[in-house]
Amino acid sequence: MVGRNAAVAIRVEGLQKSFGDEPVLWDLDLEVQWGEFLVLLGANGTGKTTLLRLMSTQARPEAGQILVAGYDQKRQPRAIRRNIGVVGHLSYLYEDLTCRENLEFYGRLYQVKELSRQLEMVLERVGLTQRAHQRVRTLSHGLRQRLALARAILHEPSILLLDEPEGGLDRQSIGMLRQLTAEWTAAGGSIVMTTHNEELGRSWAHRVGVLSQGKVHFPQESPGWQEAGRHGAAAADGFSAQQPLAAAVSQTVP
Repeated sequence: MVGRNAAVAIRVEGLQKSFGDEPVLWDLDLEVQWGEFLVLLGANGTGKTTLLRLMSTQARPEAGQILVAGYDQKRQPRAIRRNIGVVGHLSYLYEDLTCRENLEFYGRLYQVKELSRQLEMVLERVGLTQRAHQRVRTLSHGLRQRLALARAILHEPSILLLDEPEGGLDRQSIGMLRQLTAEWTAAGGSIVMTTHNEELGRSWAHRVGVLSQGKVHFPQESPGWQEAGRHGAAAADGFSAQQPLAAAVSQTVP
């Protein structure tokens, strides 16, 4: 993975972002530790995708500071992009290129060393070795998601930003994604993932936050993350509390 350049993976302070006259995020503070898997829940329109776009330098805040892998979002966006892998609602894949050709393009863009070897490794990791020479436009949604994940990890970034990556995936693909994310944090990498699947979020993440009224709230803390923090482990067993997070956050937010 790309080397670490800071004590924490992500630090956000006093973040503000609006669309027109409509504020989406305001006075938002957040820290993500190295080796941590943070899942963000929230209703549509609460700013989950916006927050990931800000972290990935695809949008600029009106106020506040974002440090990703120790780099400032406003002053060092290129350094941030070398340290992150992003899977979003857009695949950023070229329809008329094959799976391998897409990865070759991005590999050269990121100047990946031993590119041929790395291509084979990531294709195998996401289960697309047999489809390496298939054009993207012929792939199902789930297979495109797998290829988008391969693109995101190709340059071995230290941080993954995943926006509802499980959407449209079958059970086998979700299992592959689960294994990959667990191995990622076990190796010391960090993940921020959004999802509408609360059960999945509870079982995968070290911490689960809820975006509401412009901020990230943590009504419950995961015992798994406390254990991982002590031992550097990768995966949490889940939350012991039975109360849904959406209900819990409604009690903490006025």
